[in-house]
Amino acid sequence: MIKENIMREVRIEKIVLSISSTADELEKGFKLLERITGKKAVKRKSRKRIPTLGVRPGLEVGCMVTLRGKKAEELLRRLFAAADNKIKEKQIAQNMMAFGVKEYIEIPGMQYQRDIGILGFDVSVVFSRKGKRVERRKIKKSKISKKQHVSKEEISQYLKNKFGITILSRK
Repeated sequence: MIKENIMREVRIEKIVLSISSTADELEKGFKLLERITGKKAVKRKSRKRIPTLGVRPGLEVGCMVTLRGKKAEELLRRLFAAADNKIKEKQIAQNMMAFGVKEYIEIPGMQYQRDIGILGFDVSVVFSRKGKRVERRKIKKSKISKKQHVSKEEISQYLKNKFGITILSRK
């Protein structure tokens, strides 16, 4: 009987849902993220000036929610169902993957909300292995080796095994 090294196990570190917009649309997005997750959303402010888009420093340009643990996995299952359990290969990168949900009403269990309207949002999922804290801690911080990073292939395999996701290859 061969035991697997528990330090090599791939796990979901966090899921970040985000909406970028300004003014009235931002308020709707803020409400939407709180309804989907049941957590308090955070508004993000711009740091740069982009005159063509009418963005100035300090202007609220987006909102986001971060989820971890079991609640994150449960929500991710529902979000994959909204994406028809299919992910493109180009949406997966080293240590992370991202995809978009075009309309929140596609999520199982979500009803249309008149005060929100039709909105979409972005989902980013960060993967890691045990031992990642070595790179982030304050005292005796150290670099981790490349083999400790989670590759695209490992993420694809994890999604297929755990969530039954189909990975669409580039053609």
